[in-house]
Amino acid sequence: MSELLNRRSIRLYDEKIKISKKEMTEILKKAMRAPSSMNMQSYRVLIVETPAMKEKLKTVLYGNQTQLETSSAMLCIFTDLQKFKFANKVYNRAYEYGLMPKEVRNKQLENIDNLIPKIPIDDLEKTGWLDAGLFIMQLMHIAREHGYDTCSIGGFKYELLAETLGLDPNRYKPVLIVSIGKKAEAGFPSVRLDVKDVAKWI
Repeated sequence: MSELLNRRSIRLYDEKIKISKKEMTEILKKAMRAPSSMNMQSYRVLIVETPAMKEKLKTVLYGNQTQLETSSAMLCIFTDLQKFKFANKVYNRAYEYGLMPKEVRNKQLENIDNLIPKIPIDDLEKTGWLDAGLFIMQLMHIAREHGYDTCSIGGFKYELLAETLGLDPNRYKPVLIVSIGKKAEAGFPSVRLDVKDVAKWI
């Protein structure tokens, strides 16, 4: 069976095992290879790992205390409504690495400048959720490659998360929290719908 199909949500972790900053950086770098709209990579991650910050996070969680207390870290993932501030960095780097001709870079940046005033905030947030979803799923599988497991957590006060963690809530909109660490339980198997329930050939 494909290793991808063996993933389970883990709620209890080995508290003694901590993921180093170096290894977490490597996990995030690999996860960031996920595709994103216009390659803007609009997801932003706060790695909550210190006791003090976990206590702050506790105030906005609806439960999920076991993950909070035992995980190596809680990854709080947001979408950045000002993602286009990184457009020059993204496209200049593509040009410098020889991955994009200069004229294409210039045209892309011009298109973005023209597009920004026309995009509704709701659309920015929606595309950011899609970007973050692709990033998060890749992150979960990369974590397993490194010997760790995860659990996705949507039970928190969305309107309070950014401000509680010191972010501007008008710019950063929460998507999901992911606990990560060395599992201390096997996790539970789960079922899925049949393909015929979700797909139709036309």
